[in-house]
Formats: sequence, C-alpha cells, structure tokens
Amino acid sequence: MGGVLVALALPLAAAAESSAAKAAAKPVAPVAAKAVKDKGEVPEDLLDDPHRLEELAVNEFTAPSIAKLFDTLQFLMPIPMTDVERKMPARMPLDRADLAIELGFLIADGFLVVQSGQMEKVEGLAKDLTRYGKALGAGERVNRHSAGLLDSAKKGKVDQLKMELRATQKDVEIELVTLKDADLAHLISLGGWIRALEVAAAAVDKQFSEERASKLMREDIADYYTESLAGLEPRISERPNYLEMRDILAGLRHEMVIEKGKDPTKEQIVEIRKQAAKLVKLALLRQQ
Repeated sequence: MGGVLVALALPLAAAAESSAAKAAAKPVAPVAAKAVKDKGEVPEDLLDDPHRLEELAVNEFTAPSIAKLFDTLQFLMPIPMTDVERKMPARMPLDRADLAIELGFLIADGFLVVQSGQMEKVEGLAKDLTRYGKALGAGERVNRHSAGLLDSAKKGKVDQLKMELRATQKDVEIELVTLKDADLAHLISLGGWIRALEVAAAAVDKQFSEERASKLMREDIADYYTESLAGLEPRISERPNYLEMRDILAGLRHEMVIEKGKDPTKEQIVEIRKQAAKLVKLALLRQQ
C-alpha cells in the first residue's frame, strides 16, 4: 500500500546518523540478539532510523515504523472516522502478545487522532498508552511520552505529537529487546499496520480513484508480515488466530498485485477492505 502502508499503519532504538543513511540505501533485516529468528526484510520505505542497540548486546533490530505506515494517510483524506472508530476495551489483556498487538493498534490510533485533528482524544490516548506500557514493563519510558503528548496537544503542536508517538514505539521496542521479548516488538508493528490498513481501505472504498487505490497495493508489506508471523516463537505463531492471519495475508498480497498495464479496481479495494476487517478481528482476539 504504497503510501499508507508506507505509512501503513498499519503501527520503531536509537540510531547513529550515519546508519540512517545506510538504511535508506538498502533494506535492513530484523535481527534482534541470537535467539530471535529472521523475520525477513523490512521494505526500506517503512524504516525509521536503524535500531542500533550495541549496548544491549543486540546487533541490530528493525521493524516497520507505525509512523511511516501513516505518513501518506494525508493523501487519503478525508478519512471516514465514523466507519473506523474503535473503542478501547474496558480491561487490558493478560497475555503479553495480546498486550503488544493492542499497543500497536493504540499507537496507530494516536496517529489517526492527530491526522484528523481530534485533539480532545489525546488525553484518553495518553492514559491508555501509559497503562499498556506499564503492563509490558516499559512504564517509565512511556510515561515520558504520555506527558509530552498532553503538552503538545494543549499547544496544538501536531508535528511534536507525531514525534512523541514515534518515540513511544521505539522506546517500548528498546525495553522489549532488553527483556529478550523482541517478538512482541514485531507484534506492535503488526498491530499498527493492520489498523492502518483498515483505515486506508475504508478511505479509498468511500472515495475511490485509481490513484488513491494504488496507495494500498503493497504486496511487499503483506509478504513481510506473513514472514514475520511465521518467524515468531511457536507459542504465538501457532495460535489459531495467528495461523488464520497468515493465511489471510498470503491471499491479501495477491489482491494487492496490479497487473502490468492495468489499474487497481474498485472490486480489489472492496476485497482488501473485507480482508482487513478480518485481520482486525483476529488480531484483537485475546488468548483465553
């Protein structure tokens, strides 16, 4: 999804400036410590800064940036907010994988709130980010950004709000990699992408044009997340809902292919939106 999945999303520590230049030149494969499996190559237009964590005994960790997934959402305005509104569940999940993927949705919702100018929702968003960050063991890092979100919202600083959301994802990743939970960092990104895909598909379906539709046609991103899911530890990757998500992603990538000399069709967008809705339902299906 060219833009939205470039932006998409669907939903990430610190890097040297010289490394950022290298990342722009070639994709970076996610490799977090020795225990983490190769998740495939991240499409390079979804990379923020390369995540260099030598001090954590991690050679390199990279996952798609939720900020990048939302970068081109601005080209798909207007967003049908009533169609894509999502209510936070009353209780947080107990399972850490569920916490991670829901945090990805939450960060994505933050970019959606900022993009649509709904500053009155930032306070509730900041509170939810704090709760989820604490539950994942990254409470201190997230608290800083929650405070920054509130301050930036009061001052109407949209760019600063986006920076705080981007930094939230990065800092939670650092904490998870430190705790040897890098799989959960990949789930945060996946949650952000699924939410971004849902929003983008709804926007294009509501106001179709071939140019807008082309933003969704990113089979490379569908491929990446298919591989990413397959590379998670078995207790996560073999959950029924995750197996079904992999099947949907494998089929979705074919819907995103545009044949040479042809343009994307309304029918393709309708199908992508339908499959995105299924992914949302499955991703938010909590472990019993």
